[in-house]
Amino acid sequence: MAQQSEADSRPSPAKRGALLGAVFLMATSAIGPGFITQTTEFTIQLGAAFAFAILVSILVDIAVQLNVWRVIGVSGMRAQDLGNKVVPGLGYVMAALVVFGGLVFNIGNIAGTSLGLDALVGLDVKIGGTISALVAVAIFLSKKAGAAVDRLVVVLGVVMIGLTTYVAITSAPPVGQAMQQAVLPDRVDFLVITTLIGGTVGGYITYAGAHRLVDAGVTGPERIAEVSRSSITSLVVTGIMRLVLFLAVLGVVNTGVSLATGNPTATAFHAAAGEVGLRLFGMILWAASLTSVIGAAYTSVSFLVTFSAKLERRRNWLVVAFIAVSAAVFLVLGQSPTTLLVLAGALNGLILPVGFGVLMWVALRRSDLLHGYRYPKWLLVIGLVVWLLTVYLGVNSLGGIAELWN
Repeated sequence: MAQQSEADSRPSPAKRGALLGAVFLMATSAIGPGFITQTTEFTIQLGAAFAFAILVSILVDIAVQLNVWRVIGVSGMRAQDLGNKVVPGLGYVMAALVVFGGLVFNIGNIAGTSLGLDALVGLDVKIGGTISALVAVAIFLSKKAGAAVDRLVVVLGVVMIGLTTYVAITSAPPVGQAMQQAVLPDRVDFLVITTLIGGTVGGYITYAGAHRLVDAGVTGPERIAEVSRSSITSLVVTGIMRLVLFLAVLGVVNTGVSLATGNPTATAFHAAAGEVGLRLFGMILWAASLTSVIGAAYTSVSFLVTFSAKLERRRNWLVVAFIAVSAAVFLVLGQSPTTLLVLAGALNGLILPVGFGVLMWVALRRSDLLHGYRYPKWLLVIGLVVWLLTVYLGVNSLGGIAELWN
């Protein structure tokens, strides 16, 4: 009863801010520039039938994130620390893979911010990328960096959903047809589903929200109610953004408008709402990219700081360095490094079954790390089934590495 009463107690304003920040950190990390481009391309390819792929990806996300948030939240330990507890040294491998993948993808995120500001105000891409990186750096140099991250990702997340919903309404998509196709699709493309899942669950994204809870001290069996509610809310926010973006593009595709191959999403928004739509796209892309920059930097560094007290004391400077290196590489290359992105994507596909497998092993066999918490059997079964799916995706991701040598 004591445990129940503690779980039902209202968290402090600071804790509530951290919980909301964790929700949007995970959600906005999963909705970056790559996801926006993928959604547009797949909608052009499949039309309303893409709704089925979105539904499947959301269901898989639910199974993964409910388990990830619960294991990390109850144990109070980050994924890499749990990895070292299960197999000594495994946590270091997990950290290396996540940090490398996060760094490479952050270069793409910086590129996304530059393209967003170009569409929004016509700013040169290198200047736009530099300004965006400086904004992210300023956040982590503030005295209350954690609270600043929480507030910014919430504000930008709400802005993204609001603006995309406006364009979705303006484009007048066939909602009824999309709902029908979500359940009874005319066409099922498993490669599309695999790509969508890998891009929204793999790598640092898996742990973004849960690691924020650990840093905020919202952990332990007595906080399970808050952890569960936050994980569900994050999934709802992510699902809403996916759906409204899909509907916005579907409405345009359904009219037969031909979208430019170079930047199909910008063309779709322009077709739906004219010049205003193009500017809105710039704002959405910038917001999605900037929050992904913050999410990638914050979460990647969270995989390093537990290995040394010195690293923990210099956490914010490590995040700043992470962002600075990403921006410097972008400025030198002038664009996202395609080969590195393929490699990082393949590594993210590999780390997903490894990292998720560690968490499921803790749920199954290491109740000592969960402080005696009795893990729900239904959630364990769902998690193990989805883990097998992540193994399949991981094996497929090896093809990305093989391509680099052909």
